[in-house]
Amino acid sequence: MRAVTLDGSGGPEVMGWGEVPDPVCGPGEVVVDVVATAVNRADLLQRQGFYPPPPGASEVLGLECSGIISEVGPGVTGWQVGDEVCALLSGGGYAERVAVPAGQLLPRPAGVELATAAALPEVVCTVWSNVFLLAGLRRGESFLVHGGSSGIGTMAIQLAARAGARVFTTAGSAAKLDFCRELGADVTINYRDEDFVERVRAETDGAGVDVVLDIMGAKYLARNVEALATGGRLVCIGMQGGTKAELDLGLLMRKRAAVHATTLRSRPATGPGGKADIVAAVRHDVWPDVERGVVRPIVDRRLPMSRAAEAHELVAASGHIGKVLLLPED
Repeated sequence: MRAVTLDGSGGPEVMGWGEVPDPVCGPGEVVVDVVATAVNRADLLQRQGFYPPPPGASEVLGLECSGIISEVGPGVTGWQVGDEVCALLSGGGYAERVAVPAGQLLPRPAGVELATAAALPEVVCTVWSNVFLLAGLRRGESFLVHGGSSGIGTMAIQLAARAGARVFTTAGSAAKLDFCRELGADVTINYRDEDFVERVRAETDGAGVDVVLDIMGAKYLARNVEALATGGRLVCIGMQGGTKAELDLGLLMRKRAAVHATTLRSRPATGPGGKADIVAAVRHDVWPDVERGVVRPIVDRRLPMSRAAEAHELVAASGHIGKVLLLPED
């Protein structure tokens, strides 16, 4: 089969489009003929050599896909050849075919075109597991997500608004903030010319927000804690702003607040808190609203996999809203 290949670690120029071995369908797995995959910032980190795949995972980039099941391995029930699905992956999405543990499959949502469904698994599983299962965001609470126009941000805004939370978000342009408001954000903050901590305090009469979902990491750590309300929960899922920072433990204790740092990719396929549990929760709690159109995938554009370098440059420059999809060549 063909896949996006890496000629070492480095910039987008190390990516090519060539032949690689076909995936092997193991016990408990299916093979999916890929219709589309989506670009995630973790892919950029892996390309640069900073985020290797977990043991046993494909070395090919790509953490989600949509497609059609073409092979079913021993021990798999509930799925058959020809089923249209989307899937959460540990790697391998930038290819014509990928092997997937059956517990990480989701049916294509009714009303969502198959290629578009590739924009859903990673962001929905990430937001649901972190904002709701871990941080426990509830109706009537306040929620801040950084990078509201990103794939994660656009989904977090929709799910938090659906849950009855007051939604705050940051983004870097008026057009992106306008789009965030259309998705359900109540308070939008341009991080280029506003201090989000001061704005949060002003909008909450000094109380702060109950939950923060952060993709920046070290750069925003101290300020995110400042923005938290008493009993607040900060969940860090990204490191765009670095990995090391000082934390005011006294402030954290006075607020009786919590800081969580998690990744989805390194979780086990099965077992407590594993990917299969998260996917099952998403299918039960989120998929019905995706099928009703209450929650929708946001796709900026589609490119052929041979132009993966262009897609990475676009995402690195934050020149998109929602997800950038990659489709195998005809």
